[in-house]
Amino acid sequence: MFEYKDFLIDVENFVVNIGPQHPSTHGVLRIVVQLDGETVVHAEPIIGYLHTSMEKYAEFRTYHQAETITDRMDYVSGASNNLGYILTVEKLCGVKATKRAEYVRVILAELTRISSHLVWLGTHAVDLGALTEFLYCFRERELVLDLIETLTGARMTPSFFRVGGLAKDVHKDFVEKARDFIKIFPEKINQYEALLTNNKIWFERTRNIGIISKEDAVNFALTGPCLRGSGLKYDVRKINPYSSYEDFDFDIPTGDVGDVYDRYIVRMEEMRQSLKIVHQALENIPEGEFLNYDAYPLYVIPPKKRALTTMEGMISLFKYGMEGIKPPKGEAYVSIENPRGELGYYMISDGSAFPYRMRVRPPSFCNVSALNKMAKGHLLADLVSILGSIDILLGEIDR
Repeated sequence: MFEYKDFLIDVENFVVNIGPQHPSTHGVLRIVVQLDGETVVHAEPIIGYLHTSMEKYAEFRTYHQAETITDRMDYVSGASNNLGYILTVEKLCGVKATKRAEYVRVILAELTRISSHLVWLGTHAVDLGALTEFLYCFRERELVLDLIETLTGARMTPSFFRVGGLAKDVHKDFVEKARDFIKIFPEKINQYEALLTNNKIWFERTRNIGIISKEDAVNFALTGPCLRGSGLKYDVRKINPYSSYEDFDFDIPTGDVGDVYDRYIVRMEEMRQSLKIVHQALENIPEGEFLNYDAYPLYVIPPKKRALTTMEGMISLFKYGMEGIKPPKGEAYVSIENPRGELGYYMISDGSAFPYRMRVRPPSFCNVSALNKMAKGHLLADLVSILGSIDILLGEIDR
């Protein structure tokens, strides 16, 4: 006759899998968790379920075709990924965009940062049981996506930037809608904070949870809100300005403890700073061309008016479309501050119309590496809170 004790297995730690198909993993991420009771002993993130070979795929596309790949890597902040890529190609070619184009690029990048943070805030709140926050955040995200669509024609994957400038010039309708959004959004941020910032349950789920020190954050190569939440004031827009960011006045919010709550506070303040940047850019957009074609006719697509009214422009447009541009032999690396942290592109040109090599340094890839350090010693329920605070995106990690 069998007894219940015959079915018990004496193990030191219990191993469970979270994901790869689970809403709170924010993508196809698998986490192998060792538990002592309900306490996390070790949490190992397993990636690779969404591998799409985007870097290799880019090597078989012309430089302007490959841009469309970059906003699919991080489809929540497509314009930011486009910007990093275009800046790298411009560095290879020795091309400088017009001042007007740089300001419009900044506007789109900061609107994308707001949109991305709204997605993060809404989904992170749902993970911890606050459904109302999700509905509020996606309400305003629709306004931001409508703005981006007004200018670029696409909501999440714009591919709007071109070597030397933009696909088309900014128009009054977009500027007016952007100004209207700037007026209403500060009060919306106050609404988000009224629901969470001083909420006792939110305190219990986020404060002193997932702490990572400034030293450990640096050792894990964390960037973005994950690094600034630990108290280090590092932002590529300030440290190594690009696309005229040196013209704008904005602050770099930081945390004190480096816990889930600090990372939340940093992102909330970043949305306010992005609004501040967009306002300055809208009010001071320089006059002039949106494409620097006259200075770099070998690498810059001619404006449509030039292509339709001059023989040289028409020839240039056909060569651009059929053959692509051919940067001189060399290599270039450019990093930018995307919503998740430092996004870098490394490219090698062999003088042909196709990149010889493209390599991406995605912030989510480095940030998720610190998951075990953050989660160890916390309860299993806290692992969901910690993972959400990192704000990962698997399309960017697996590439």
